Amino acid sequence: MTLNQLVSYKLNLKIMKLLVIGGTGKTGRELIIQGLAQGHVVTAVVRKPDKIKYSHPNLYVEKGDVLIHENLERVMKGQDAVLSALGHKRFFIPTNILSKGTQNIINAMNNYNVKRFICITSLGVNDSRFKLGLYYTLFTIPVILFFYFLDKSKQEKLIMNSDLGWTIVRPGQLTNGKKRTNYKHGLSVGSYVLTKMISRASVAHFILNQLDDETYIRKTPGITN
Repeated sequence: MTLNQLVSYKLNLKIMKLLVIGGTGKTGRELIIQGLAQGHVVTAVVRKPDKIKYSHPNLYVEKGDVLIHENLERVMKGQDAVLSALGHKRFFIPTNILSKGTQNIINAMNNYNVKRFICITSLGVNDSRFKLGLYYTLFTIPVILFFYFLDKSKQEKLIMNSDLGWTIVRPGQLTNGKKRTNYKHGLSVGSYVLTKMISRASVAHFILNQLDDETYIRKTPGITN
């Protein structure tokens, strides 16, 4: 797919089949709940299905691990878009969970001609470096999240080098606050001094709005309050 084709790429369906990765995390749960509320058919791939405590006629929960490519192959066929809220808590050791898992997602999408991929990473990654504020820049990222952000950087580069119609969403510090619709988003969002925040519910709202919007295809918008 050429860049011109990607720019003109548009999903015409209003009701979509969505594959959600990381559905047991707090942001992933918001993607599922809000996606179902909008009428979409949602398939959640999770390692521990019992962690999803709700049911819905349009919700399908599949046990699977993104590090095992066969798990993604069997659920990818027929999907209209993939939404990734993939994360983990292995902060203090080298890891490739995000990058390896994302490579498996990309491979499965290519195999089944699924083109729309929206992935959550973070401000502070790659060309948004320093935009999560001084506290994160000088302490949290280099001391606590060094390996995690290193893997996020690799994850982003894999997505950017793919032929997918991707959007990388870079939120500020995530909170459990209520959904807001008057958040800030764009390629210059963030602060070199202050740590800007955004609720997971607002991030999910923004992501779902991108499903039929071409504005940020092959771009990396930040999002904060």
